Amino acid sequence: MSDFLVVGGGVIGMMTTLQLADAGHSVTLIERGQCGREASWAGGGIVSPLYPWRYSAPISRLSTWSEGFYPELALRLFEETGVDPEYRQKGLLYLRVDDEARAMAWAREVGKPLERVSADFLYAKEPEAAPGCDEALWMPTLGSIRNPRLARALRCRLDGMPHVTLREGCEVTGFRRAASRVTGVQTAEGIIEGDRVIVCGGAWAAELLERVGVELPVRPVKGQMILFKAPPGLVSRVILMDGRYVIPRADGRVLAGSTLEEAGFDKTTSVDARDSLRASATRIVPALAECEVEHHWAGLRPGSPDGVPFIGAVPGMERLYVNAGHYRNGLVLAPASTHLLVDELLGREPILDPAPYRLEGRVSLT
Repeated sequence: MSDFLVVGGGVIGMMTTLQLADAGHSVTLIERGQCGREASWAGGGIVSPLYPWRYSAPISRLSTWSEGFYPELALRLFEETGVDPEYRQKGLLYLRVDDEARAMAWAREVGKPLERVSADFLYAKEPEAAPGCDEALWMPTLGSIRNPRLARALRCRLDGMPHVTLREGCEVTGFRRAASRVTGVQTAEGIIEGDRVIVCGGAWAAELLERVGVELPVRPVKGQMILFKAPPGLVSRVILMDGRYVIPRADGRVLAGSTLEEAGFDKTTSVDARDSLRASATRIVPALAECEVEHHWAGLRPGSPDGVPFIGAVPGMERLYVNAGHYRNGLVLAPASTHLLVDELLGREPILDPAPYRLEGRVSLT
């Protein structure tokens, strides 16, 4: 029997497992498919909420902590696995921001470098950016990470840790209980026991918790994205305009996203979304019109009412915990949200006040 069972092998589940194993605990990570192949693979990898000044303080606190942690994590994983997560701290350019005063006030309040820059500055940084902009906002410290490679590096690291057991292709169908205490999970392969169980199921977390009478307000929200096969150097940093963005990769490819669709668990792509994303991307960087769209995919975000994740013990259930509901910011918030939960699990001083993320008063019990 493991000290911990982690249900869900996305970035949040894998980071949770890594931190618990680092602390010397035995962990079994259970994933119904392949680790890192759902929202963690499908997202863009910007290490910040898109317009951070539009988010609440609880999200900003998690984001700020995580942003400072990513360079260290990426370097560690590269050294330990040989898989480069491609963390790039090249800054972000915001074009056509209609609430600039709010953005600047937020930056002053939180001490974040954000400045208004001229057209000369903008086009010196990104010569192919949308023409005709008189100014832009520039956040020099913002980074991005190539999330499929981050997921691959995490899985590779976990696979080599003696206290970690990976159970992929293993779907959790229920929980094993003794009165109000959870003692393990039921799977198609039988019962797996663990001293404590952590649900990191992303968009599927609510379905899992329904089985113990907990109504977690997390739903799937589809997002579609496309990838351009572009020459290296066409775009060097993240550019955001009108709610859409382009993200360059080290090999020259440029990712563009994303849609927001309420479509249940449907992950099919559509021609309309592809055309819309391509049109947005070519407005941001017109030269992308000459580049092939190499890939088009969809993923399911774990939507929640206010975007604030649910982190902590499940009310009425002993030894059952959850970390879910990060909406558009799962990758952004993963280091801080997982560290916060592991602090609780191991009785450590928390990195942040855990109160805004707790489940009490935010979920219904049936």
